Amino acid sequence: MLKSASRLRNACSMMKFATNFNSSKNFQRLGLPISPDPNFPYIPPTSPGNISKEPVIEPSFDFEVDPKALLDSVIRHQIYQQKIEEPFYVADLGDVVRKHNQWMTLLPRVKPYYAVKCNSDMAVLKTLASLGTGFDCASTEEIKAIIGLGVEPENIIFANPCKAKSNIRYARDQYVNLMTADCADELHKIHEINPNADVVIRIYADDSKAVCRLGKKFGIPIDLVPELVQEAKEIGVNIVGISFHVGSGCTDATAYSDALLLARKAFNDIEAAGYNPTLLDIGGGFPGYEQPGLVKFDEIASVIRPVLDELFPRNVKVIAEPGRYYVASAFSLSVNVTSKKEIKKPSAEKMCMYYVNDGVYGSFNNIMFDHAVLPNPHIYRKDSRMENNENAYECSIWGPTCDSMDCLTAKMMLPELEIGDWLSFSNMGAYTVAAASTFNGFAKARLIYVNSELE
Repeated sequence: MLKSASRLRNACSMMKFATNFNSSKNFQRLGLPISPDPNFPYIPPTSPGNISKEPVIEPSFDFEVDPKALLDSVIRHQIYQQKIEEPFYVADLGDVVRKHNQWMTLLPRVKPYYAVKCNSDMAVLKTLASLGTGFDCASTEEIKAIIGLGVEPENIIFANPCKAKSNIRYARDQYVNLMTADCADELHKIHEINPNADVVIRIYADDSKAVCRLGKKFGIPIDLVPELVQEAKEIGVNIVGISFHVGSGCTDATAYSDALLLARKAFNDIEAAGYNPTLLDIGGGFPGYEQPGLVKFDEIASVIRPVLDELFPRNVKVIAEPGRYYVASAFSLSVNVTSKKEIKKPSAEKMCMYYVNDGVYGSFNNIMFDHAVLPNPHIYRKDSRMENNENAYECSIWGPTCDSMDCLTAKMMLPELEIGDWLSFSNMGAYTVAAASTFNGFAKARLIYVNSELE
C-alpha cells in the first residue's frame, strides 16, 4: 500500500514537473537559453547570441524518479493535456549523467571528448560541460559553440583530419591548438597557419565491423607513418600523439584491441623520429544502448583496459571521442499519425500505409545517414485507451514530405492505427537532431527536457 501511494505521489509530482517544465523559470534553472516562444524552446546551438556560459543546474525533488515513468508521464501530458499535434522529443539529461558515471567507472583512464557532431543540442552540451568532459569539434561553428560555454581550449580537440584554412585560423585565434592530420599536405597547411599546433596523427584502423565506416575517408596506413613523421620533423610540426577510429557504431570489441596494437607501433615510429608522444586518442564507435546480439559497452571497456595498461605507460594521456554513447538513449521521439490509407491485397489481408508528421528529412534522417533501422514504437491512442493483445497487421510508415523517398519503413507489423494516434520511438538521440532539416516547409521536432538523475 505504501509503495502504491508513493508511486502515485511520484507520478503526480512528475506530471506537475512536466506541466511547468517548459516555462522560462525552469529553463533559467537549467541554465538553458530561453526562446521567445516558450512552446518551442529549442534554439540552434551554433548561434553565438544564444549561448549562455552558466552551467547546467539540475532540478531537484525529494523523491526518487523512475526514468521510464517520468518519460511516459511527460509524453502523456503533451498528448492528452497539452493537445499537442507537432512531433516532439523528450530529452532526459539524467540519462546523459548516468552514461558519464558509467564511463568513468569502466574506463577511468580514458577522458571522454564528446563528439559534438552527434547531437549538438545546447542542453546536452551544457550538461556534458558541467560534468567536465572534453569536446571533439570538427568545424568553426562547433568550436564557437563549445568556447561559448566557457570550456577551456585545452579541453577541445579539433578532430577533423582535413580542415579548411579559415577553420585552422579560427581555432588558432581561440587557442585550440590540439588537432589531427593524416597526410603531408595537411601538416604543411597547419604549420603555415599555426606553427604552435600540437598535431595528432590519425592512423587507419580496421572499421569493417562498424555501422558507419570512416576509413574510406580518413587515416594513414600504418606502414606510411614513418615517412609522414619524418616530413613533419623536417618542416617543424610538433607531433604529440596518435589517434584512430574503428568506425561509428562498432559491433566488435576486438577492433579496439587490434587498433591499439597499431597505435603502439605508430608510437614507436614517432619516438624513433625523436618525438616524445604523450597523447593517445582511441576515437569513438561506442554503442549508445544495448541491442540483442550486439557488443555492449562494458564488453568493449573490458577489452580496452588491459591492452591500454600493457601497451601505454601512465604518462600517456588517453582520450576518446564518444558521441552516440552519451546521447542515443537520452532522447525519445513522438510523432502523430496524420493520415491513413488502407491497401487492398489479393490475399484479402489488411495492409495500411500510415503517414506521420516527421520523416527522413527531419528527425529520421538517421535512417538515411546512420543506417538506422526503425524500432517498434510504443503506441499512444488518441483517446488514451489502453489495449492489449491487439492483432498486428502489415503496414508501412511514411514521413510528411512530398518525396517518395520519405519512407520510415516499408514493412512493419503493428496493431491497426487511427488518425490522431501517436507513435513514440526510443533511442533517438544520435545523428537525428543534428542533421534534421525543414525540407518542404516542415518544422523540426521541438524538444522537452527532463532530468531523471536526482540527488
